Amino acid sequence: MTTLAAAGGIAEALAQIASALRTPVLVLALFVLLIGALETGRFITEMWSRSRAGRGSLRVLVRQVLADPGRAAALARRAPSSFAADALVQIAAAVLAGDGAGIEYALADYELAVERRLERTRILVRAGPALGLMGTLIPLAPGLAALGHGDVATLATDLRTAFAATTIGLLVGTVAFALTLVRTRVYTEDLTALERATGRMPASLAAAPAPVPSHAQPPIPVPSLDASIALTSTGQPVTPPLPEPRQ
Repeated sequence: MTTLAAAGGIAEALAQIASALRTPVLVLALFVLLIGALETGRFITEMWSRSRAGRGSLRVLVRQVLADPGRAAALARRAPSSFAADALVQIAAAVLAGDGAGIEYALADYELAVERRLERTRILVRAGPALGLMGTLIPLAPGLAALGHGDVATLATDLRTAFAATTIGLLVGTVAFALTLVRTRVYTEDLTALERATGRMPASLAAAPAPVPSHAQPPIPVPSLDASIALTSTGQPVTPPLPEPRQ
């Protein structure tokens, strides 16, 4: 009896915790829905600007920045994304400073910015369905309890809330997954364009060959094969054998 009472107490505590999470879970479901809508609007705006600029516009912008670094601020306004604009400004600063490593740092910062942008929708891919599932299961317990008492109206209200949470969670997860896939492809193309364009930077930014130390000795000449054959171990020429006298 003691074990059954303890199990009943634990079950009741878990039920109370789940009931307390009902409102926060529903609020979080609405919050992720709002974030998903904002990310969708940002994605549509970005794709519209890309369609206006044309395919391969970022590579053209990088080449223009390399040719005239002083116009980097004006050219960055035509970049397809904010972090692409920051990369153009950093590349221009590296060209003006004659620092070839600065271009590599700009590309690394671009990759980090892309990862931060993709993390938003990657979180929504998992958080949306998880919150939808929690919003589905939590209202079912009081709904079933109400059904046991013959309160069908409460059961119908709880089921309506549960199905709505499921729909919102699946919608957010699906949209976020699609945004993540498309953004990953687009940003990878942008990074490839940046790498290819900066690979044609002026020769003045190329790494200079390592200087030869002044104390370095010139290479020791190695005698050719013919000369080595013509010398004996004492350094004297080898005398060819005399012909045998004829009988």
